[in-house]
Amino acid sequence: MLRRPVLALLALFSSITASLATGEIENLITDADRERLAAFDGAKQRALDEAGDADSQTALAAFRKAATAETFPFADFDLTGDWQCRTLKAGGLASLVVYGWFDCRVTDDGSGWRLEKLTGSQRTVGRFFTQSDTRLTYLGAFFVAGDAAPEYGAGVDSDQVGYAVRTGPESWQIEFPLPRYESTFDILEFRR
Repeated sequence: MLRRPVLALLALFSSITASLATGEIENLITDADRERLAAFDGAKQRALDEAGDADSQTALAAFRKAATAETFPFADFDLTGDWQCRTLKAGGLASLVVYGWFDCRVTDDGSGWRLEKLTGSQRTVGRFFTQSDTRLTYLGAFFVAGDAAPEYGAGVDSDQVGYAVRTGPESWQIEFPLPRYESTFDILEFRR
C-alpha cells in the first residue's frame, strides 16, 4: 500500500528536480539568442577566416590569440571589481577592428554577477549564468552611451548573448556569435 504514495512522491520530486535543473536562463533566453548560440562554432570559424584579410597584422594577432585562447575553470575566480575591457570585431562590415581599452565593472547583487561597460560609445549591461565549470552564458543588452540601458529581452536590436571564458589568472572574455551590428563575431576582453 505504501508503494504507490512513495512512487508518486518520487515522480513528483523527479519532475520538480528536472524543472529546477533547466535553470533561470531557460526562462529568460530568447529564441533568437538560442539560435545564435547554436551557430557559435560556425560563426567563430567564419570570423577567423574573414579576419585573415585584415590590414593590421597586430590586430590580426590579437584577434587570433583571443579566439584560440586556452580556457580555465572559474572556480576560485572572482569576477567582481573594476576591469579594463576592449572589443575585437571580426567579419562583417570590416574584416577586423580592435578597439582601445575602456572601463568595465562586475558586481554581485546577491543573484549573481552583473556586468556594466562604463565608458566608450558602445555599452553593454547584463548577467552571467553558469553553463559549466569553464563557461558562463552572458545575457545582456547593447546600448549607446547617453541612452538608457534596455532590459535583456527588449528586442533583437539590443539583445546580446555570448559565452564567457577565463583565459588566465587575471583575464577573461565574452565571445559573441553573430552580433546584431557590424560583425560576424565579437570578443570583449577583460584584464585587471
